[in-house]
Amino acid sequence: MLELVKKNIHMNRWKGNATSQITLDDDFIVPDSMDDVEQIILSSGEITIESVKNQTERVAVRGKLDFTILYRGTEGKLWTLTGNINFEEPINVPGLEECDIVQLTCELEDLNAGIINSRKLSVKAIVTLKVKVETLYDIDAAVEVDTRGRTADAPLIETLRRNVDVAAIALRHKDTFRIKDTISMSGNKPNVDHVLWSEMKLRGVNTRPVDGKMMLDGELLVFVIYQGEGEGAPIQWLEESIPFAGELNVPDLTEDMVPSVTVRLIHRDVEAKPDEDGEMRELEVDAVLELEMKLYREENMELLSDLYSTNRDLTLQTGMACFDKILTKNMSRCKIVEKIGLSNADRILQICHSEGTVKIDETEVKEDGLLVEGVLEVKILYLTSEDAQPIQSSVEDIPFHYLIEAPGINNETICQLNPSLEQLSAVMMGGGNIEIKSTISLDLLALQPIQEQIIISAVDNPLDLNQLQKLPGIVGYIVQPDDSLWNIAKKFHTTINTIMDTNGLTDKSVIPGTRLILVKELA
Repeated sequence: MLELVKKNIHMNRWKGNATSQITLDDDFIVPDSMDDVEQIILSSGEITIESVKNQTERVAVRGKLDFTILYRGTEGKLWTLTGNINFEEPINVPGLEECDIVQLTCELEDLNAGIINSRKLSVKAIVTLKVKVETLYDIDAAVEVDTRGRTADAPLIETLRRNVDVAAIALRHKDTFRIKDTISMSGNKPNVDHVLWSEMKLRGVNTRPVDGKMMLDGELLVFVIYQGEGEGAPIQWLEESIPFAGELNVPDLTEDMVPSVTVRLIHRDVEAKPDEDGEMRELEVDAVLELEMKLYREENMELLSDLYSTNRDLTLQTGMACFDKILTKNMSRCKIVEKIGLSNADRILQICHSEGTVKIDETEVKEDGLLVEGVLEVKILYLTSEDAQPIQSSVEDIPFHYLIEAPGINNETICQLNPSLEQLSAVMMGGGNIEIKSTISLDLLALQPIQEQIIISAVDNPLDLNQLQKLPGIVGYIVQPDDSLWNIAKKFHTTINTIMDTNGLTDKSVIPGTRLILVKELA
């Protein structure tokens, strides 16, 4: 047995995926301490995944929907109702094993709060759960012949090597980043009696690996509706952008790694606090970001492609291995400018707030690109001239499509796409229209699986002298279109160096039709 030097490569392979869509539906009684419901103004929800259990052939997901409803009571006052709906969902994933790595993403597709009667509300939601499964495996690929302790009668080995670009997962890491800040009221704002509604959204989040750390920065947009202090005080709102920047310690991280990072808000809280004078004029903001990091390391690896010997007969055992290479890492920006008309646009006095959610409906591989189709769901909160309904909201869906450049992409390519909203504005225009301007970031990491033949083992045996004697000692040969010096040398029991020396060649590449003199090696 010929000893080979092998390199172990730790690889992750995409094994499969599955999608499940569930409907949540429940009724909620308005507490006795709150007014009767006249009109629902706003509703929002967040999905919290509490556990993901990897079982044979399926994934068991447990979580809850936390919702908040802002409504106007029969006496005109605004109230906030909160609650939750728990769920458990088994997702069938054929071929799933308990040792596989499961990545779960969830999306709140639709949330609808309705009035059953003045003391009872219905909450309906559609939640999409997407499971992606990876499996770990190791590849031992021959990279060299072991020459340690070789004796004088050891085989004379000719080797052919090739370079392969490989992207293996270097590390996985999950961590959190906390943002704490204080918003002070401007002089024209009244003191806070209590917070009615609060929202937080991330904008323009960037991550960047450096040695031992993951750097991140961006903006946290905070929108608050509150009841002013004092009898008959009006409803107030404010919107602030809190810039943040920081770092997370990741000891094994290096700057040359290629990141795929998902950032999401997992905790958000706004609480009114007294200022130095004891007046309720400050809002304390507390937010927690969760970063799920997957980092790849690119390596140019030299593998043994072929072996033969001029004094021994080698029998090779080969196999196929699947590697990943990074096809592209592309951050694209899709700009949207759209005019929309609301049914009661003529009564709108002022737009208070706008927020957006990016939803990807479909991706399709095109020539040298990935076509992304989806909608930007925009929620607009505005003041009206109607005394009975001074605050109204509207949700509008704006479709978009964008072709992300990805040369060489095909249906085998593994695409990891992270969409996010970078900018959004809503401005009143003439004719009762609202102009929406936004920028959507589409962060694509595309991995291309490649099949490569590897050498598993090599057994050396004595030469078949009868077969060797049948080969002429010297022969003239005309190079054929598919020839290389390697296969010519191997076929005629000689070496590349001997061919080049005999024929005065200075380059290992040969042109079809070239005449060569080949001398058989008898070592």
